[in-house]
Amino acid sequence: MHNFLFDFDSTLADTRDVAVLATQKAYEVKGLTVPSREAVVSYMGVPIEVSFAKMARESLSEAELADLYTTFRAQYHEAEKLGITLFDGMGPTLATLKDQGARLFVVSSKHSVPLQRNLDQIGLGHTFEAISGSDTVAHYKPAPDGILNLLARFELDAQQSVMIGDAKYDMQMGNNAGIATAAAMWGAADPASVKAEQPTYLLKTPRELLSIFK
Repeated sequence: MHNFLFDFDSTLADTRDVAVLATQKAYEVKGLTVPSREAVVSYMGVPIEVSFAKMARESLSEAELADLYTTFRAQYHEAEKLGITLFDGMGPTLATLKDQGARLFVVSSKHSVPLQRNLDQIGLGHTFEAISGSDTVAHYKPAPDGILNLLARFELDAQQSVMIGDAKYDMQMGNNAGIATAAAMWGAADPASVKAEQPTYLLKTPRELLSIFK
């Protein structure tokens, strides 16, 4: 593999507590039934434009959902100050890959603005050639849009490209794009569902990414 496309949440960085706190607070602020931690975690990797309506007990209009998204983003901006942590070994691994000529990208269900802000926060602001957020695609994960856009834009060889993620949606996205997949088991909330997608590579630590670089 030569082209590495990373998910962000629970793959590059541990953001699970931040996401849960911000989601639950947003529902609370809007007077809605607060989803459980388990429910929020189960939808991590899915854009809020898809997951929030599914988690809501109440029936929400498009305007109410849009307001909920805005509230969540404000809450996330506050919650992320409490700490987004780069996974152990990820920084040196990315530096080694980049030094050896690998091409690095991020494909996330998060909007590009907070995505770039979070990358800056953990010291990876200039590590990746490009990022693809939920605002840059017509169809969200597990649709392959984010990957296909990057393959076309940077003329990347699909056979040398791998999608790295912690959730089944990342594996499905990579499969739908026709590229290899690597399961980031260090961040997987539901390991069984990730393994069920039969990823090309099953990785226990970030450093194992070096073993698939060519």
